[in-house]
Amino acid sequence: METKIVKIGNKVIGGGNPILIQSMTNTKTENVADTVAQINALTDLGCDIIRCAVPTMEAARALKEIKKQISIPLVADIHFDYKLAIAAIENGADKIRINPGNIGSNERVRAVVDVAKERNIPIRVGVNSGSLEKDLVEKYHGVTAEGLVESALDKVKLIEDMGYDNLVISIKSSDVMMCVKAHELISDKTTHPLHVGITEAGTIISGNIKSAIGLGLILSQGIGDTIRVSLTGSPLEEIKSAKLILRTLGLRKGGIEVVSCPTCGRTQIDLIGLANQVETMVSGYDLDIKVAVMGCVVNGPGEAKEADLGVAGGIGEGLIIKHGEVFKKVPESELLGALKYELDHWGE
Repeated sequence: METKIVKIGNKVIGGGNPILIQSMTNTKTENVADTVAQINALTDLGCDIIRCAVPTMEAARALKEIKKQISIPLVADIHFDYKLAIAAIENGADKIRINPGNIGSNERVRAVVDVAKERNIPIRVGVNSGSLEKDLVEKYHGVTAEGLVESALDKVKLIEDMGYDNLVISIKSSDVMMCVKAHELISDKTTHPLHVGITEAGTIISGNIKSAIGLGLILSQGIGDTIRVSLTGSPLEEIKSAKLILRTLGLRKGGIEVVSCPTCGRTQIDLIGLANQVETMVSGYDLDIKVAVMGCVVNGPGEAKEADLGVAGGIGEGLIIKHGEVFKKVPESELLGALKYELDHWGE
């Protein structure tokens, strides 16, 4: 689905550009030091756009200082108070996220739109299944994909009628299949870029599964310009998951892919611990290679040979396999360090 291009700070979305990864800080935005530290950690991991909650005027003013210390676009997340949206724009937000349904009267929405138009700041129009208008719930006999789409397009038209179309749409639901259907419906009805995510997806396990299924079904149809994996946990986990989803779908290249076996009674090393350590370690490398972490000598060497770099565990030790060949044998305690050394010197 070809959407129009929208510029957000130093990034562009839509128009066939690569799908960008978003996350949201969970620090108090008023605490500039904590917020900046988290944003920069997320940036290092691969976050493209960051959103911060702006629940107070102090938070809106903090954006000015935060912006000076980060390198990715900042989106201000606004609910209820239109004055906070205006203050966020005035303090340097690269984009604002509002739900016109909870900002108040049309005059208040227009006040926000006028300031955004003056600075050409995109507005993300967000509609959530939890805040669907009563008349649409009644019309469709409950919260439905059709209702979400109608609500979003009504709000988009409201802003377009005010003479502004620098917009991004998000329609989110915690019901995965409803969310998928809503995106399928809206993709035929608008050319505004779509920000895709499964809202309130849940904890690391359930959130990842729901997001992988929902985002996978939506993105595989060519729908979506930015994504967020919403998890109840560290935002850093959201970036890891989003990168993996995009890579699995063939929508993003680069970054190390880690494959590991499920473990069985033949496993002689702490494979689970090692695989988790490897996955965390490789996130800092910009190498487009596959690393295999295998637990035993039955399938291990064969599987590891199909990867660029791998380890196959033995009894308290392991084989390092490089380019399909057994490279060396090291004690279990040195496996992680040996893998790191190879990654640090990859391509030399």
